[in-house]
Amino acid sequence: MLDRIADFIARHNMFPPGARVGVAVSGGADSVFLLHALRELAPRWNLQLSVVHVDHGIRGDQSRADAAFVADLSARLHLDFHLRQADVPAIDDNLEQAARRVRQAFFAELLSTGAIDRIATGHTRSDQAETVLYRILRGSGLAGLSGILPVTNEHVVRPLLELDRSEIECWLRKRNITWRDDETNQDPSYARNRLRHEILPLLRDNFNLRLDESLASMATLAQDEELYWTSELARCSSPSCNAPQILSTVELAALPTALVRRVIRQAIKDVKGDLRQIDFAHVERILKMIRSHDGHDHVQLPGLDVRRSFEWVRLARAGSAGGPGFDFSFAIQPPGSVELPDGSARITLQILEKKERTQGCGTVVSELDWGRFSSPDGAPFGLEVRNWRPGDQYQPVRQSHKQKIKMLFQKARIPLWERPNWPIVTYNGTIIWARQFGAAAEFAADPASPIVLAVGESRNQSDAASRLISGRRSVANVREKA
Repeated sequence: MLDRIADFIARHNMFPPGARVGVAVSGGADSVFLLHALRELAPRWNLQLSVVHVDHGIRGDQSRADAAFVADLSARLHLDFHLRQADVPAIDDNLEQAARRVRQAFFAELLSTGAIDRIATGHTRSDQAETVLYRILRGSGLAGLSGILPVTNEHVVRPLLELDRSEIECWLRKRNITWRDDETNQDPSYARNRLRHEILPLLRDNFNLRLDESLASMATLAQDEELYWTSELARCSSPSCNAPQILSTVELAALPTALVRRVIRQAIKDVKGDLRQIDFAHVERILKMIRSHDGHDHVQLPGLDVRRSFEWVRLARAGSAGGPGFDFSFAIQPPGSVELPDGSARITLQILEKKERTQGCGTVVSELDWGRFSSPDGAPFGLEVRNWRPGDQYQPVRQSHKQKIKMLFQKARIPLWERPNWPIVTYNGTIIWARQFGAAAEFAADPASPIVLAVGESRNQSDAASRLISGRRSVANVREKA
């Protein structure tokens, strides 16, 4: 058995040489076996072991007796003992969930302080089978079928996932090693116990005597699938966590549905930081939004605000800033610059002589005739950078009449969420320039203008447009491999 464990540890690179490993010992058979097994295997990786125990306070005297048992075991093995005592029943939450959070917080604390480098837990193939079956019954997707992972990003490792609970108990009995039994593991009010003592035995007897092995194999297959796609889709991830994600419906329309679902899940994870409370129906709602022919749509999902506008779908954290936007207005004197409040761009005004200009006017003109801004009394010019507001209108260069900027948005298919913070430049209240649409015809420079006021915009690489360009390239790369 120890060689099987050693092989599993090596295959999953669980321990770097010399690692300080905290062994999570509850006092039950699995965790007691794990401690003894790692103690015998420790010289192979020069591991420095210690024992970690959480007294949840759920079972009163029995919980305290478990803690005393584990403390005594640690002392007999001459190992350091890390104890966390908590009153989990007093926490206003689901009992199992509250206990899990207490454990995870204690593990994270030990890891962050450097007391340990890894946490090893005694999850077995039997636990894996129960987990996978439970998730099947709850309607889990493929990611959920991965079950209990051998190694997590939180430095938790599970060396016993290829062993059954029965063979572990047999090993302990042969060596007269005692453990503690938790009577709550027999309580049928817990769904996991009903699976363990009623449903799984029934399925084994009537359908598959090797059911645990089959379910564990399913988990391994799902883990390998998830590992591959996670690495491939990492290129679609936003460089900054919790940043809004923008998906192109045109790009995604060319992808297989299975891949689109994974792109959606990756985008959700990038925004929320996790996939908690996200189920199949939520992913399908976004998929329907992407595949729809409607130009605009909006839905709120757990922790998410999802909007479609034209060919784009934007996922943002629920209640996050940047959705509706807010009014801003900044006076500016050339030469000078203003950074937009959302940090997406900087607007710069420069005064240039005609000979300094290196290129002629393009389709969108961003150079204004400086002579039109003269101020005989020396007063400030009245130049401002502000956001677009409903009702704004002006006549861009090469247009025959004034147009509402809202109509220009429609023609250019500017998504709704980009409009509220759309920058424009005004002169004494008159619009003289707008992003993408350029200079007002009345103020635009011409070949005879000796001095020009040049409006420039530098976009932040983390803004929505840049993320969109990056995301589209990433999806295209994934599509080529699919």
